[in-house]
Amino acid sequence: MLGVTLICVGKLGEKYYADACAEYLKRLGAFCRPNVVEIPEERLRQDPSPGEISAALKVEAGKIFAAADRRSLIVPLCVEGEELSSEELAGKLTVWTNAGHSRLTFIIGGSFGLADEVKRLGTFRLSMSRMTLPHHLARVFLLEQLYRAFSINSGGKYHK
Repeated sequence: MLGVTLICVGKLGEKYYADACAEYLKRLGAFCRPNVVEIPEERLRQDPSPGEISAALKVEAGKIFAAADRRSLIVPLCVEGEELSSEELAGKLTVWTNAGHSRLTFIIGGSFGLADEVKRLGTFRLSMSRMTLPHHLARVFLLEQLYRAFSINSGGKYHK
């Protein structure tokens, strides 16, 4: 069974985000082995300088590199990534698994995104939207879209 890992910078603080993620992780269990790895977000002062942000992203990148399985297909989520419809994401999952990938790793950055080194690590860069999403909501959104994509690929009725 396909292993799907989400490496997420930051913890889910609000119960409603945690509940939504738990629901989609449970549903995904029918299609894959889902796993979430949380990386602590670096603390920054209220109005950080670009240098402070860059330094924090570098520290987070080191933790992401330590957590990422380099044998998996790595997909960082970033604004520079490609936007896909639900059907296109389902198609990507099919292409990746047919190409022999047994593990996928999606990476969601924190408040300031991801370091360029993390983005370059990816085989494919994914953008969930041109709109800015809080990273907590991006996690729920990605889990839901993965569940929808697996449902599409299995001929399920979830996707209408």
